[in-house]
Amino acid sequence: MIAVTEMLSPLAETRQWQEELYVHLHQHPELSLHETATAAEIERRLQSFGYDVHAVGGGVVGILRNGDGPVVLARADIDALPVTEQTGLPYASTATAVDDAGNTVGVMHACGHDVHITSLLGAAELMARTREPWSGTFVALFQPAEEIAVGAAAMVEAGLTDVVPRPDVALAQHVLGYEAGTVGTRMGPMLSAADSIRITLHGSGSHGSMPHLGVDPILLAAAVVQRLQGIVSRELPPGERAVVTVGSLQAGTKSNIIPDRATLLVNTRVYSDEVRATVLGAIERIVRAECEASGSPQPPTFEYYDRFPLTDNDAEITRTVTEAFRAHFGEDRVFELAPVPASEDFSRIPAAFGTPYTYWGLGGFPAGTVAPPNHSPGFAPVLQPTLTTGTEAIVVAALAYLTKDAS
Repeated sequence: MIAVTEMLSPLAETRQWQEELYVHLHQHPELSLHETATAAEIERRLQSFGYDVHAVGGGVVGILRNGDGPVVLARADIDALPVTEQTGLPYASTATAVDDAGNTVGVMHACGHDVHITSLLGAAELMARTREPWSGTFVALFQPAEEIAVGAAAMVEAGLTDVVPRPDVALAQHVLGYEAGTVGTRMGPMLSAADSIRITLHGSGSHGSMPHLGVDPILLAAAVVQRLQGIVSRELPPGERAVVTVGSLQAGTKSNIIPDRATLLVNTRVYSDEVRATVLGAIERIVRAECEASGSPQPPTFEYYDRFPLTDNDAEITRTVTEAFRAHFGEDRVFELAPVPASEDFSRIPAAFGTPYTYWGLGGFPAGTVAPPNHSPGFAPVLQPTLTTGTEAIVVAALAYLTKDAS
């Protein structure tokens, strides 16, 4: 505890620039794979703190070596979303951008990545300012394109494991709709694995008045949508967590024309590789069977995209970090987090090193309020104590391994 207190003593000075930086980042969000200004600002800050800085796969890595000892990696994601902000904040984003499809969209940090960036930069400064109580290597990793599930893989493919010494432990956090000033931890599966699937169903076009001369893909799609809802309720054990959502059904252009195809966009969320295999297998089986039953002229096609791995917290690492949080924040500010159905690609980074990890939740909203969900146009964590708690959490978790007298 003495080491933690000493490390956090300059936090009042850090807080001043953090709040200014947070407002700047919130007002200047950038879409996935376009985070150039954000990355440049991160690089500049890390260099000013004395880190060995590397640009890797669209992201930024800062390495701070401080003698012998463990290597601890802490990660923050940096991309924003194509959402038009409706928070009413004086520093609300009014940014727009042209997305990869050529559409002009509003851009917003609607998932709190600006909180993550600012918290990790604050922790990085504190680790650099006070080095006597700790020994080892601290790695601050800022990852692009988390929202489209390709950023972590891009960094790995660009040679991340050659740039960064193998971490003994990896850490990450995410601001969620819990009370600001609290942190939530969980052993085992915490964030779901996810898959999106574009399914094309083939019919045979015809005049709307002559349906018997064609194969109606809209009727086929309706049957598929209804049948898919039986997977979770009838093919998984009671109590097993999973979600199968049909988020889009597109077919046809006119009321009196039977089209020749329909397209479904399906999303799944699961908490184990076994259930993932069961759910995806059931989707393909059901779709193929319904196509056969409808007399489709050709088999359906399946295109998988936005695939997120399971976030499965290591029990020992999570226990150690939770104990450190309780010692610092107090029992009343540390809670057990329920599994979250959202998804992340963070775990691909520790997986590339063969490193155990833990990922915790960071509260960001006033007590007693109903927080808007992540990705909504109203998502706006309170500035404080969210930033300070996020910064402290990273330092406290890192010192659980880097403090000179840590066991």
